[in-house]
Amino acid sequence: MDFLTLAEAQKEALIQDLRQLIQIESVLDEEHQSDEAPFGEGPKRALLWLLSKAEQDGFKVKNVDHYAGHIEMGEGEEILGILCHVDVVPAGNDWTYPPFQGVLKDGKLYGRGSIDDKGPTMAAYYAMKMVKESGIPLSKKVRMIIGTDEESGFRCVEHYFQKEAMPDIGFAPDADFPLINAEKGIALLQFSQTDPLSSEEQLISFQAGNRHNMVPDFAKAVVKNVSEDLEVQFNKWFKEYDREATFTCEGERVIITVSGKSAHAMEPEKGKNAAVVLAQFLSHHLTTDASKAFVTFIADVFGDVYGNALGLDYADEVSGPTTLNAGVVSFDSQNGGNILVSMRYSVTYPYEEKMKKASEHLLKYPFSLHVLSNSMPHYIPEEDEFIQTLLRVYRRYTGDDRKPLSTGGGTYARVLKKGVAFGSLFPGEPDVAHQKDEYVVIDNLVKAAAIYAESIVELAAK
Repeated sequence: MDFLTLAEAQKEALIQDLRQLIQIESVLDEEHQSDEAPFGEGPKRALLWLLSKAEQDGFKVKNVDHYAGHIEMGEGEEILGILCHVDVVPAGNDWTYPPFQGVLKDGKLYGRGSIDDKGPTMAAYYAMKMVKESGIPLSKKVRMIIGTDEESGFRCVEHYFQKEAMPDIGFAPDADFPLINAEKGIALLQFSQTDPLSSEEQLISFQAGNRHNMVPDFAKAVVKNVSEDLEVQFNKWFKEYDREATFTCEGERVIITVSGKSAHAMEPEKGKNAAVVLAQFLSHHLTTDASKAFVTFIADVFGDVYGNALGLDYADEVSGPTTLNAGVVSFDSQNGGNILVSMRYSVTYPYEEKMKKASEHLLKYPFSLHVLSNSMPHYIPEEDEFIQTLLRVYRRYTGDDRKPLSTGGGTYARVLKKGVAFGSLFPGEPDVAHQKDEYVVIDNLVKAAAIYAESIVELAAK
């Protein structure tokens, strides 16, 4: 079966469907959560849109309490899972094109979720559609499982798998080709300031970041009782800075803002953390105890994304270095400082030993550490026949003999006993997930759909 030709014939339909899905602003909305919309109306609408489309196309569908759902074809005892998500991170600032419109320009479709994960989701859906329409008999059930809370903690699939069967094997089209067989552990750490605050604190407020899994691209601090030459020092410090920074006086208060560069927390080194940049400047100019301790801690600990300052650093051959992303950073006069950090740690990481060492290092700082959540690393050996099958299909379409990859990202593959992340980003493509002007290359999405279709046949056909 020539799935690439079939996929190319459906390119325009794929584009139009993806545009419709992108136009649903499916960002977590905790303020308007309910039993009928557990993560807000946006994620729910995206789920219902895809389930409705699949039902019209003749698939079996199931909505599991608006947390997640599935689209199914085939028969058999075993299940091949294709795990996707339709929720997205907030758009952020400074887009060239509207983030929830789906603008097509020069072969690229721009929009939040275009590559993470609405574009790959639609490629996988069209793969199922091509297999179904081809009439190829299947010996397994094939289920596309659609989550609505992947970006904020997997609560969707946790709920789903309390009620539905776990696939025997599966892949998540939510990362890179050729495939990812090693996913780092992901721990959410909270650092809370413990020293007392005085009414004389120079730092009134500090705010940066919306999500722990995104590098903050904007930070704002309000200070008072600072030296008269602070503006001069500010201009010197940011003279060669390649992004926007502002200094504004409002009566006795000074407001300082700094722009950075957003990136996914799995690769914080590719971004520029605005909170760290602002704290590094303020650490030289604030003198009251809690204020100075807060900015000094950020500058010392998170200026390096590899965790050296707290002894959390570690790397292995399978998955590379451990990284820390200070994603949500705040300070106010009532509660002091609070920092949410996404730590992506290596597959062979000595977790207990390292956390103990971090607690010892923290003794020199007025901060406590709490682990809010921890998802263990996930690894499937390359020799496994499931891995080899997917690699053979990928290589058939690309001629690329690259070895499997590791990632600091967390995909739904880690919830399966035998699951991997499989595309849809091809080698050499820039990863613009969680960044402004996120896009997907349409021709590559079409090729991914063909690869997924043939993979379904290889894994689930009689």
